[in-house]
Amino acid sequence: MGCNRNCGLVAGAVIGAVLAVFGGILMPVGDMLIEKTIKKEVVLEEGTIAFKNWVKTGTDVYRQFWIFDVQNPDEVTVNSSKIKVKQRGPYTYRVRYLAKENITQDPETHTVSFLQPNGAIFEPSLSVGTEDDTFTILNLAVAYNNTADGIYKVFNGKDDISKVAIIDTYKGRKNLSYWSSYCDLINGTDAASFPPFVEKTRVLQFFSSDICRSIYAVFAAEINLKGIPVYRFILPSFAFASPFQNPDNHCFCTEKIVSKNCTLYGVLDIGKCKEGKPVYISLPHFLHGSPELAEPIESLSPNEEEHSTYLDVEPITGFTLRFAKRLQVNMLVKPAKKIEALKNLKHNYIVPILWLNETGTIGDEKAEMFRNQVTGKINLLGLVEIVLLSVGVVMFIAFMISYCACRSKRVN
Repeated sequence: MGCNRNCGLVAGAVIGAVLAVFGGILMPVGDMLIEKTIKKEVVLEEGTIAFKNWVKTGTDVYRQFWIFDVQNPDEVTVNSSKIKVKQRGPYTYRVRYLAKENITQDPETHTVSFLQPNGAIFEPSLSVGTEDDTFTILNLAVAYNNTADGIYKVFNGKDDISKVAIIDTYKGRKNLSYWSSYCDLINGTDAASFPPFVEKTRVLQFFSSDICRSIYAVFAAEINLKGIPVYRFILPSFAFASPFQNPDNHCFCTEKIVSKNCTLYGVLDIGKCKEGKPVYISLPHFLHGSPELAEPIESLSPNEEEHSTYLDVEPITGFTLRFAKRLQVNMLVKPAKKIEALKNLKHNYIVPILWLNETGTIGDEKAEMFRNQVTGKINLLGLVEIVLLSVGVVMFIAFMISYCACRSKRVN
């Protein structure tokens, strides 16, 4: 009887040890299987999850415009007064609903090229007025029309998953010809996705044709988005800092007068890529900008929540599941003796014309599919690993204690 009992205790301990070992082995093996599956599914080629969502996004993307309506144009032109503006909006358009065109795979370079159509549908129910509303603004043709963007050529990740979605060339070039030195390079992805297995320490680089440059985002927080853990990356103020604050930005300063010897920060002269128009880009309401930018403009009220740019990235796949891109279009106005409306101006103005908020969030159906196909399976595997390891260890310890107790009792 004692032998049977001892044998049972030993057998229980052995089973516990086996479960614990199996759970321990499953951890690296499971991680390896997950990594292998992810590497397969994020490649930009026919038949993968990434390719299907890359060709045509399943997310509704909206671009909202707020117009700065000038309230005192006569005072400004006659007395060089402060400009009083009234923000009017939003005027909302649905964008990015068209599939990529001219998709061409190049097996030799492991790249895929495409053209991105830029259609826009006005959404009256999400707007404060109609497209026929009138405003008093400066006469500036803002380059946000329905032309296509590209051609882009990006790495498909077939040979190297760490390069997937990274832009190789834009319009056939690896640089933009707008800036000097490394500022002119086209870096990173288009921000719709990034190479998988994103860590918090990674700096996410991406190119935006809207601002005519490459830029970057840094980790800010962990967030739960519709049951999916994501990392929020934000555009840091350092990205638009002056060269005195951030020496890496020296090649974005292209002149000395308006920039006050490159000390002005929070604004970027993009005239070279806007057909020579005196266009300046900033964050809305000159967020993170030099105080002198907002000083001659009344009624501006910058705040992080409404005016900052962020990306919510699922770290395992690298997919951007929610984003908000906010920027402001401004125009440089200078005194000009030969122009009646400008001859009485006493100083330069960088005048806000409009600001836009482009947002997109993964839909409920897509989120459910993502949970089922990606995060759900990973969480289940992790749970099985922990249960096996925990139960195995507990069983081993409990049966070994009982066995030792029985042995001690028999000796006594």
